[in-house]
Amino acid sequence: MLELLGLPLDASVHGQKLDQMTVVVHWLMLILFVGWGSFFAYTLVRFRRGRNPKADYTGVKSHVSSYLEVGIALFETVLLIGFAVPLWAERVNDFPPDADAIVVRVVAEQFAWNVHYPGPDGVFGRTDLKLVSSENPLGLDREHEDAKDDIWTVNQLNLPVNKPVIIRLSSKDVIHSFGLPLFRVKQDVIPGEVIPLWFTPTMTTAQMLETTTRTVPISLEDTTNTVLHAMVAQAEYAGADGTVILSREQSITPDVIPLLVQAGIREIKAVHPTPAEIACAQLCGLGHYRMRGFVTIQTEEEFKAWLEEEASYI
Repeated sequence: MLELLGLPLDASVHGQKLDQMTVVVHWLMLILFVGWGSFFAYTLVRFRRGRNPKADYTGVKSHVSSYLEVGIALFETVLLIGFAVPLWAERVNDFPPDADAIVVRVVAEQFAWNVHYPGPDGVFGRTDLKLVSSENPLGLDREHEDAKDDIWTVNQLNLPVNKPVIIRLSSKDVIHSFGLPLFRVKQDVIPGEVIPLWFTPTMTTAQMLETTTRTVPISLEDTTNTVLHAMVAQAEYAGADGTVILSREQSITPDVIPLLVQAGIREIKAVHPTPAEIACAQLCGLGHYRMRGFVTIQTEEEFKAWLEEEASYI
């Protein structure tokens, strides 16, 4: 059923439970669709005018339909109380301690995601609305002791793998919706409120790329294939004389495709270079389409090196 639903790659600890819930709900919907559809078709035939020229005012005396309705109601109750409520409570109430997690602030605005890291001291620095500008979208007061080592990025969220992440969401203007499809996370961002969420990544970006790599057939018609042009090669491809036509991690541009076809290459291994994205699932204005961020999951060592590199720019 998971394959039939076409769900994206699951890269979080809690994702499997949500996917299982989705599968159970879809099985229930399928059973209801087939069951009630069959019952409707049966009634059309059983009680057609040709067989019943005169109305029967007594009606059906069987209670089978009532029993079925009660059974469906019980199943939905079990689904809600036994699965949905405990899963929801786990995500909302059972937050890990801040000391055991990576804590990040994400401030939404039209049309960007501002990411705020507390720096080596682990304390978020002071912010001031009066200091907000295009160069300082968070309004960080660099004169404040706790803010001197703080790090901020725009539309780029870096996180370590296999460690709980607590994200505190807020908005500078309108309602946004913070969505991470690969991590099964989606939360509305309400102006005037700080809304926390948490999850634990289970795969690095490199592992995601390896998992989502697929073999793609190519032809001369693909010179206009915008979907293919958004992908990068996951192997090196050369002509008969050994000249490299397409390097690993190189974008598959329209001018490269004819060269590959002429070299007799009919399929290539390709992947989207940014498998994990931050999507705004709320229509937040005319520029909503470009409110797109990226998530990079790294090893602990890579994440620390990235923090050090970002700190050197302060």
